[in-house]
Amino acid sequence: MISMNAGYEDVLHHIASDSPTPGGGSVAALSLAHAHALASMVARLTLGKEIWQSGHESANHVLSESSVGLQTALTLAHRDAESFQAVMQAFRLPKSGDDEVSTRKAAIMDAYIIAASVPLETTQNGLGLLLLLDDMAMSCNANAITDLAASAELANTAIIIAGLNVRINLQSLPDVNADAFSSELADVEEQASSLIGRIRATVEDRMR
Repeated sequence: MISMNAGYEDVLHHIASDSPTPGGGSVAALSLAHAHALASMVARLTLGKEIWQSGHESANHVLSESSVGLQTALTLAHRDAESFQAVMQAFRLPKSGDDEVSTRKAAIMDAYIIAASVPLETTQNGLGLLLLLDDMAMSCNANAITDLAASAELANTAIIIAGLNVRINLQSLPDVNADAFSSELADVEEQASSLIGRIRATVEDRMR
């Protein structure tokens, strides 16, 4: 029986507040954490039955990677909130003289780079999970196939949301910086689109 403790509810209430953090970027990372948790559950349910012996290798791999991935996703949720706060703090720096204006401008640019980097990491981690799930989808415990599907959809949603956060921050960066981020993001999104399509097809086939 699941128990929604006060800590879990506290996170949701913080998200629902009028504070800009934690916002969409953190929620993307938290969605990814849930995806890793579900992936681990599917892996354990697969390892628990000899009938799914063919899926044990991929399940062991998922279990190993997602134990780390879950913690990484939680860390990304914290870092995303901190990065946005850093942007706001940079804008509050004094600008009364040329030196202060220059220092403030550099601080703002540095903060935006970090604010774009963190959600990009979330997309990359989400892609890593989709790769693992694609491998496990064909041979996991059939009774948990919809849980695998839920994990994949959460990972894909995390990529979509985090990608939006990358793009909004790139609008404040020079083209030389923005182009590199955009190229990496486009590559992740292209691979994710292919993987989620393949996973959906596998799930649909195994549910027949």
